[in-house]
Amino acid sequence: LPVILVVGVRLGCINHAVLSAEAIARDGLRLVGWVANIVDPATSRLDDNLATLEQLLPAPCLGRVPRLSEATPEAVADYLNLTLPL
Repeated sequence: LPVILVVGVRLGCINHAVLSAEAIARDGLRLVGWVANIVDPATSRLDDNLATLEQLLPAPCLGRVPRLSEATPEAVADYLNLTLPL
């Protein structure tokens, strides 16, 4: 099955995301993309963390979802690029 990984961007997210990607591959699944869910917009070095995730994860970033006051599917969809070939 193709998998989209949602990464809760906050302290520790790089390690968590890389381990999750490894587990997905180990289970024989295909990571087709990941989404940055900005849980804590005050995270130290946010842009650096996102750049590191883009380097380390073996799939493209499909979007960056900021902290939303109301996380409806319609509101979240505005931040996603699902037109990439999956």
